[in-house]
Amino acid sequence: MDLTNPTIVIAGIFILVLVVIGALAASMGLLGNNKKVIDKKLDKIIARHGSGKNLANEQAKKALFVKRETSLLDRFIPKPDELRIRLDKTGMDITFKKYILTTLVTAGIFVFIMKIFVGLSMMPAAMVGTFAGLFIPHAYVNAVINRRLKNFTKQFPEAIDLIVRGLRAGLPITESIYAVSREMQAPISTEFGKITDEIKLGKTMDEALWATAKRLDTPDFKFFVISLSVQQETGGNLTETLINLSEILRGRTRLKLKIKAMISEGKASAYIIGSLPFLMCGLLSVMNYEYMSVMFTDPRGQIGLIGAAIWMGIGVFILSKMINFEV
Repeated sequence: MDLTNPTIVIAGIFILVLVVIGALAASMGLLGNNKKVIDKKLDKIIARHGSGKNLANEQAKKALFVKRETSLLDRFIPKPDELRIRLDKTGMDITFKKYILTTLVTAGIFVFIMKIFVGLSMMPAAMVGTFAGLFIPHAYVNAVINRRLKNFTKQFPEAIDLIVRGLRAGLPITESIYAVSREMQAPISTEFGKITDEIKLGKTMDEALWATAKRLDTPDFKFFVISLSVQQETGGNLTETLINLSEILRGRTRLKLKIKAMISEGKASAYIIGSLPFLMCGLLSVMNYEYMSVMFTDPRGQIGLIGAAIWMGIGVFILSKMINFEV
């Protein structure tokens, strides 16, 4: 093997980039223990207040009659159950098979476009197609989930106020939850409607609430469920508790908006700096296309551009993690 061959060197660099990306992902999974700690604490609260034994019995009964959708894809897709949970969070009819089929079709379309219309060689076209097939459906699902949770969080304090008004009028908590499903708009009406339906089908309120909390995985709703669970065990004024919770959630929203305003200048600087390589590439192409054409026509230049895009993507990902944090 000729180690001085530029093609071999570029292929080695590409493999090294993939290894670095995998190492970063693994390290973030190993070092990101905050969510694991929170989940452990919530599990303890569920065991103490959430009738975990009854919930386990209910799930065992359902397992006798309901068979989860399985396929050969489960053997090849990492963590298929977690993917199904993410798809369920969208609130849309996106099944596991539809998601995998969309990924494969997107990858094939981009390979065809890069090969036929852009003129890339097969290896760079396959790299672009693989990235597009993995990234675009994932980014779309993330955008749908984030938009839905954002709308839910925005509406949630109003839903708590509606529950408080129902309690003051003498309605039980289950009827107040049902009123939220009737009066509010989606997505909050959809989730509270599911809670009402599960209660009508025989689940306890704690079981229905914790199932929804697990599906939504948002801290605001978990605060609500914990408040109800603790109040049912210890007693006290539920109306006053929910009023205080509503004020806390509104305060968290105000703090998030304040943080967003404070980091807006840094984001604008990042956008400007991130756009400079593309601007310079465009200017050089206009001023001296023959000089830049090697990067677009030569396979080694194409691989170099893809490698640069990967490194820029890593930098953007790290910056996004630095400026986005939970309040």
